[in-house]
Amino acid sequence: MALNYLTWKNKKKLYIMSKEILKLKPESLWKSFYELTQIPRPSKKEEKVRAYLKKFGEDLGLETIVDEIGNVIIKKPATPGMEDRKGVILQGHMDMVPQKNADTDHDFEEHPIDAYIDGEWVTARGTTLGADNGIGVAASMAVLEAKDLIHGPVEALITMDEETGMTGAENLKAGVLDGDILLNLDSEDEGELYIGCAGGVDSSGVWEYKTDAVAEGTTSYKISVKGLRGGHSGLDINLGRGNANKIMNVLLMKATEKYGVRIAEINGGSLRNAIPRESFVIAVVADDKKEAFLQYVSEFEEIAKDEFSKTEPNLMVIAEETDAAKEVIEEKVISNLFEAISSCPNGTIKMSKDFEGVVETSTNLAIVKSDGKKIEIATLQRSLDNDDRDKLSAEVRGAFEAAKGKANSTGAYPGWKPNPESAILKEMKDVYNNKYGRVPEVKVIHAGLECGILGDTYTNWDMISFGPTIRNPHSPDEMVKIDTVQLFWDYLVETLKYIPKK
Repeated sequence: MALNYLTWKNKKKLYIMSKEILKLKPESLWKSFYELTQIPRPSKKEEKVRAYLKKFGEDLGLETIVDEIGNVIIKKPATPGMEDRKGVILQGHMDMVPQKNADTDHDFEEHPIDAYIDGEWVTARGTTLGADNGIGVAASMAVLEAKDLIHGPVEALITMDEETGMTGAENLKAGVLDGDILLNLDSEDEGELYIGCAGGVDSSGVWEYKTDAVAEGTTSYKISVKGLRGGHSGLDINLGRGNANKIMNVLLMKATEKYGVRIAEINGGSLRNAIPRESFVIAVVADDKKEAFLQYVSEFEEIAKDEFSKTEPNLMVIAEETDAAKEVIEEKVISNLFEAISSCPNGTIKMSKDFEGVVETSTNLAIVKSDGKKIEIATLQRSLDNDDRDKLSAEVRGAFEAAKGKANSTGAYPGWKPNPESAILKEMKDVYNNKYGRVPEVKVIHAGLECGILGDTYTNWDMISFGPTIRNPHSPDEMVKIDTVQLFWDYLVETLKYIPKK
């Protein structure tokens, strides 16, 4: 695939970065992945990557479909002698999580990802890398364009908007795909096979407010909680990482009570499925209390650093003087907000009894944001059990309603019930053991893979999820381990040789 489909015009930098990453093995997979990093593709803004994928399939002379919702489906016939094998769907998603550090100048709708090699890993400068799920999509592309592989009928299903709503999976129509086996390429630990995943639901609270004029003799400050690791709200929820919204709430509750601080703006977190790494508040402090307030912030930072010393070594809590605010949010709404955040559950709620070390139920207090008229809290509940998911969602809504907010839940999606007797699971365990001399671990993942939704539409599918090793997805520290990409690719290629007959 020629690079002239890319939107990046800085040819010099493109050459330098291509020379570095394009030499990695397997070359076909890394070539496609690198090209994907150069195409802006945040969730719900996938027009450019969709056009790229459509042209990719058509240029190969393969049947290429863009369905009504915007999923891309590319079909490749079996290689000679393999026509009697069950059809395989290689599945991934085209969108990526747009997360960046506060000091990084990056527009996810316009700029390419600045990917580079850092020792054993490929990562990005100041932003998410998009290995979730660019590596999986690139693997599908490499299979589609390969002329030397052995495989039965293959279909690539590349869904849109996985990260913010699984919209593509939700709207996939029955009868479009022909295969019987789904290989989801969206897991993040090489040597592990996933046979089940959590379902989820979004729950929100809204508080409308009026504003008061800022009094004379005050100073405005920008309070920042930052430097947290963040991460995936499913995979990383049990690691004890700090939640910037919870930390900021504790700071503000005492600051308003003891120093009369008024809140003008609040902006914490950015995505429902990412643990919030940063929270920013514009606060107004009376001049006669500002020194005591600044001392309090400094002391609070030390307390927070001590509390999260093992998991958040880069935590910072800072108050810096800023342009004078003109209005502040009415006090009764701020009081209700504090109550809502304090009482809202967050983190791991229950561990699975059936799968050791697996989170069964969790919730992420993801976003707290004011816009001049209202404050909204956005959360995401996950569970392997749909009833527990719904009970936790009701608990979150109850916390918001008790704090005089308007609450609702939307976007519920089912989990993927494990099938330990899966035929493709048995085959893939044998293939891995024969190739690498050990049996892969079989697991259930506390994240919202599309398999649960897709399996509701295509009930005949036998499904497995696997992938290379990716760390810190949904955060600017995202990285993929280079040697595991080769292992993942070789395993995929070998698996395709041994797909059962129809």
